[in-house]
Amino acid sequence: MFNRFKAPLPDTLRISEDSLRQTTAAILTMMGCSPRDATTGADTLVATDLRGVESHGVSNQLRVYVRQYRAHELNPRPKDRTLLETASTAALDGDQGLGIILAPRCMKMAIKKAKQVGVGIVTLRNAGHIGAAGHHALLAANAGMVGLCACSTRPFVVPTFGAEPRLGTNPIAIAAPARSEPFLLFDVATSAIAGNKVVLSERIGAPLLPGWITRLDGTPVNEEALSPGQNQYWLLPLGGTPEQGSHKGYGLALMVEVLATVLGGAAPIMLGEPWVQHSFFAAINIAALTNLDDFKDTMDAMLLMLRTTRPAAGHSRVLYPGLPESEAEQDRKRNGIPLHREVVQWFDGLTAELGLPRLKRRRKREASARPNDAGRKRRPS
Repeated sequence: MFNRFKAPLPDTLRISEDSLRQTTAAILTMMGCSPRDATTGADTLVATDLRGVESHGVSNQLRVYVRQYRAHELNPRPKDRTLLETASTAALDGDQGLGIILAPRCMKMAIKKAKQVGVGIVTLRNAGHIGAAGHHALLAANAGMVGLCACSTRPFVVPTFGAEPRLGTNPIAIAAPARSEPFLLFDVATSAIAGNKVVLSERIGAPLLPGWITRLDGTPVNEEALSPGQNQYWLLPLGGTPEQGSHKGYGLALMVEVLATVLGGAAPIMLGEPWVQHSFFAAINIAALTNLDDFKDTMDAMLLMLRTTRPAAGHSRVLYPGLPESEAEQDRKRNGIPLHREVVQWFDGLTAELGLPRLKRRRKREASARPNDAGRKRRPS
């Protein structure tokens, strides 16, 4: 994630991973979730924070889920059901349960099918937010497979040449395992900037770059500027403007709508349907197509070649998708997870209200990522 979205060190507190996990699970339990579901939801969120993706971790999302549970917009005890199923596919209805809980089940179902027949595809409709799509794709990579996750989100993105939002940020994530290198994980919104990152920018007062947002009449904001505030802008597709290739992000977002929404038997929100999240999960069994050991060795060679590429002037090194997140995970497991003071204050207020222990602080330490050691350890599971 861009450093512009990281909270300044003086504004952060390092929190124990175990404390954050336990407190998050306890909060979800107090919202009515079963202990098992609460643990799954906490694992999804905290794993995301460990990898440095604050936009989809506890900082932004947990308070949203609490608000949705209290407003009865989410079902804490969903009776999700399988609508259609074959040896390699399944279509599920989530009964308005929280996606960060239901999505891991869907990917695990896809993995099980892929072990049996080579590929597994599962769609999930009628559910809440699934969190970071990359978390679910990594579940397949950890099982020795290529994982794919995509989901439709609330319309906030204008199509190229459009002045009204018709598509969501509609992220796509693909993960693949390696042997010694950190796993490859490509996880991106199909908009120029993810909506949650705008929220982060507002929290820390960071300006947005040109070509990320539009005014309400669809005119791109082509200068660096602070967020104009909630409901005062739309997001642009990946690419930003037509001259910079916004049709590519527009097309990708539309393809996600097909895979996650229409293929799952639902209708896009742009057609007047109530907003719920629809998702797509796929697992491809590498061993059904090639030798798994050879695949991992080739992945290692390719990823090593990329990260040892001579950097351009003004840059210290070349990265590949998944490498910075793996390094962040190693640092945060050692030193604790940095949270903005405002987030910790929110936690303290809620835990006091619910009668729960407050988060355990760790002594603040500056991140100690060591780029030269980046490829020597396997990505922690």
